[in-house]
Amino acid sequence: MTLDRANCILFSGGAAGAEAAFGACAETHGIEEVNFTFDGHQEARRRGVRVLNHEELLAGDVSLEYVSRLMNRRYAEGPTVRKVLQTLWYQVNSGQEIYVVGTILGDGTVRGGTGWGAEFAKLCNKPLHVFDQEKEAWFNWAGAAWKTVDPAAGPVINHPHFTGTGTRNLQPNSRHAIEHLFDRSF
Repeated sequence: MTLDRANCILFSGGAAGAEAAFGACAETHGIEEVNFTFDGHQEARRRGVRVLNHEELLAGDVSLEYVSRLMNRRYAEGPTVRKVLQTLWYQVNSGQEIYVVGTILGDGTVRGGTGWGAEFAKLCNKPLHVFDQEKEAWFNWAGAAWKTVDPAAGPVINHPHFTGTGTRNLQPNSRHAIEHLFDRSF
C-alpha cells in the first residue's frame, strides 16, 4: 500500500541529528512536518515548528522518578530535561508509528532521552522501529523483545501520521537508513 503524501505528517522535534534528518527527508518527499519544541530550545529545523506553551508542556509531564525506574537510569532533575521528555510525549502521542534512531541497550531500552520516546511507544502499544547505529540494523518491537528486520527489506512507513526521533549524534549509516526508509515508503 502506497501512502498519499498529501495526507502524511511527520511528527518530530526538529533537533540536530536524527530529528533534523527525518525532517529533511520529509521535506524532500513532500511530507508535512510538525516539530514540537518549547521556548528557549535550539532547533536545527524551523519548518513546521510548533512551540508548546506551559500548559501544553504540563499535559505531557511525567514523573522523572518513574521514567528513571522504567529506563533503569537516572534522569537529571532540570527544567530542560523535563521539557525535552514532555515534547517527546507529544511526538509519540501524535504519531501512529514510531521510528527511532539510537542504540538498543542490553536491558531492551534505547540509550539517552530518546529512550523515553521508545518506552512510551511501547506503553501505548504503537508500532515501534529502531535503527541501532552500533548494530547497523533496523529492529521492531515485538511486544516482549526486539526482532531484527530483514536487511534486504527494511521497514516501510504504513501510517500517514508517523513519528521520527532519535539521537543528536547521528552516524552516516543512520542518515542512510532514514533516507532509505523514506525512499521505500514514498
